[in-house]
Amino acid sequence: MKTIGLIGGTSWHSTMAYYKMINEGVGAIIGTQGNPELIIYSINIEIMREQNREKINAKYLEVSQKLVAAGAEAIVICANTPHMVYNFVQPKIQIPILHIADATGREAKRLGLKKLALLGNRPTMTGSFIPDVLKEKYGIETLIPEAHCLSQAHTYVSEELTRGKFTDQARQFFKTQIELLKARGADGVILGCTELPLLLNAGDADIPTLPTTDLHAQMAIDFILDAPNRS
Repeated sequence: MKTIGLIGGTSWHSTMAYYKMINEGVGAIIGTQGNPELIIYSINIEIMREQNREKINAKYLEVSQKLVAAGAEAIVICANTPHMVYNFVQPKIQIPILHIADATGREAKRLGLKKLALLGNRPTMTGSFIPDVLKEKYGIETLIPEAHCLSQAHTYVSEELTRGKFTDQARQFFKTQIELLKARGADGVILGCTELPLLLNAGDADIPTLPTTDLHAQMAIDFILDAPNRS
């Protein structure tokens, strides 16, 4: 099995989800007599909240280099938003960063989806690090909520969901956003926050949902086991 370095801490709740899913996924294939070797570096989430792009880039490069030195054969960033560092960090290290948008794009391609709604916090919805990969590599367009809804979506994610609070108001808000984005042409929806699949039930969307954390963890499992990707 190959060794993966996990960059976590943003948030640590998300990191726990990755660790659990990767171990369970590998164990389901190889049995419970063993488990994958993982190297975890958990950073302080405050660096993301400062929103200083240079400091964020420098920190993720520093951590990535430490994971390379420790023997990692690939890196998984255990959250959506920190993938903003990908274009800065990847050219400076010698092992691949498994991009969350690739995991999402492969599944969307498998399902034949062409236009995806993107839900998450403000940096994830308004950033280019997911839409650009989906467009350039998979020919998939992305849609985000209308400008006046972005702040409310961000507040629900950052102030409630990432702190373990799940309300009917938040559920109804995101259900409404999915319906509005579907009306604008979305044939699937990216759940670009680890906690969104915990908030929304299976019947809350009548278009396919793509939970990025689950898909990204599966991408890591495939790499660890040297399995072909499922695109």
